[in-house]
Amino acid sequence: MKRDTFTGVPDDVREIRHFHLFGAIGGGARGFNRGQARVGNMVAKFRCIGSIDVDAAANRDFGRLVGVPATTLDLFDLDQYLAFWGNMPPPGWREALPEDIRRAAGYERPHIVFLSAPCKGFSGLLAEGKSKTAKYQALNRLTLRGVWLMLEAWKDDLPELVVFENVPRIANRGRHLLDQIVGLLRHYGYAVAETTHDCGEIGGLAQSRKRFLLVARHMEKVPNFLYEPPKRNLLAVGDILGRMPLPGDERGGPMHRIPSLQWKTWVRLAFVEAGSDWRSLNRLAVEDGHLRDYLIVPENRNGGFLGVNTWDDSRGTVTGRSLPQNGAFSIADPRAPTGAAEYQQYGVLNMADTSGAIIGVKSPGQGTFAVADPRSGDIDTTHKNVYRVVKWEGAAGVVGGGHGPSSGGQAVADPRRVGESFGKYAVTSWPGSTGTVISGSTTGQGAFAVADPRSAGIPQKGDHYLTGGHYGVLPMSATSGAVSSAASYDNGRWSVADHRMPAAADKLICVIRALDGTWHRPFTTLELAALQSLVDPEEMLELDGLSDQAWRERIGNAVPPAAAEAIASEMGRTLLLAWSGETFQLSAAPIWVRPVAIAMNVAQGGTP
Repeated sequence: MKRDTFTGVPDDVREIRHFHLFGAIGGGARGFNRGQARVGNMVAKFRCIGSIDVDAAANRDFGRLVGVPATTLDLFDLDQYLAFWGNMPPPGWREALPEDIRRAAGYERPHIVFLSAPCKGFSGLLAEGKSKTAKYQALNRLTLRGVWLMLEAWKDDLPELVVFENVPRIANRGRHLLDQIVGLLRHYGYAVAETTHDCGEIGGLAQSRKRFLLVARHMEKVPNFLYEPPKRNLLAVGDILGRMPLPGDERGGPMHRIPSLQWKTWVRLAFVEAGSDWRSLNRLAVEDGHLRDYLIVPENRNGGFLGVNTWDDSRGTVTGRSLPQNGAFSIADPRAPTGAAEYQQYGVLNMADTSGAIIGVKSPGQGTFAVADPRSGDIDTTHKNVYRVVKWEGAAGVVGGGHGPSSGGQAVADPRRVGESFGKYAVTSWPGSTGTVISGSTTGQGAFAVADPRSAGIPQKGDHYLTGGHYGVLPMSATSGAVSSAASYDNGRWSVADHRMPAAADKLICVIRALDGTWHRPFTTLELAALQSLVDPEEMLELDGLSDQAWRERIGNAVPPAAAEAIASEMGRTLLLAWSGETFQLSAAPIWVRPVAIAMNVAQGGTP
């Protein structure tokens, strides 16, 4: 039995059960399970009792991520089904009833119900005219039907708290539905508040994800106020991505691969300034469908023809005709301004930027879903004195308290050779004398190795290497030799001079070094999941199926677990206070839900 650290009194563990309607892959439920709350020696323990969603694949993911089975159930009534699908339902289909909700919860009563109804009809990504069609109006009405089914399912013993989450635009496009939902909740005895919040701020994420939140508190069961979770600073995408292996690394699993994009999309990404979006492309000069000022040519061709120096490069001799067409006489200036990061197409983030909301759409052409990853180049050496080696003729840096090369203690490149080498892995020079040959002259001991210059000698006539065709490149018009089982680019003529360039619509994976010297690339599916806090950056993730598109849609529809955890913790604290008989809590945080009468009194300048 656990005891309170300060009083030594055994903990009074109170279970808080939560249930999820439209639970998707379980991001919200996963976060609620992590909720933490304590009031005195009373401690909350959160447990999920089930979920309902129409997507069977998402429900399988729910079981994997949350550890609780989810129920596949269509919550449409018949009129909504006909309006959305345009045909009669299949044999065996029937309208869901409150009994189905109770069965999905294992006939247990929840203390908290979390609803995240489909939001496509309310989203700003859907045109206003299309959102008003019968199909999307039917989808929108699921919000009201879901709340009604939940209240009827447990009308004899209502949940203490209800959380309804959706896109912010529901407050406008779905106003008539929200008014009905609020009226329904108040009829059942709830105090209701409509707010907006940023999941990134309450969950400490590397994305800004603004959402609408309707929170309801049953006033008879929970007389005390419910407070908002505290806000935290947003992280940079680099804080998350920097902890992950590079895309394509097998340690990241199949979800950490670079999507195959059209060639023209890769080129566009390379020309977008980090922190900006497709509007960067407006600054390019296009004539007859071609870039006037850029041409793709091999690097270092013709003495640096159209060469562009990086900001920290040194420049060779300045000649009388120092023009871009006859040398490397251009510069990649990092001081270019960047635009706003909201509502972007082909947007490329800096590693230090905060990501926008991770949504169901997922390609670079639909938002800021690419990053300028500096790890494609040299290792960053900004950490002073870490593994620093001082030249023999150089001056040492400040002698600090670091006790080793990795913590600031410096090292020196000592040119002096000692008579005997007792160092591990000693390598004797060709004209030098070896150390003592001992019985342990093996790996790391004694006369171990020699720097043999002959391996670098010029191959002579008759040498097998001379005629083996190593690193051989065939022209497209040539005939290949016999393909052996060990054929590789470095042991024969196994490369080709391919004159074909990809067509604009050809899909492929490219590493194009952009003008700022980084790799502008789309986020991998695993990186999107990490930005959503569905998985730690050091972990792998497995979702149902083999489709990146389906994975990304389910990830984008998920509630970030870190944000859900913050909401659950605050709700857990409120429930513990109510169960302990405490009706007052001193807090500087804004009150989420208060009785209507008190809210009116405060609005008029009164004191609650």
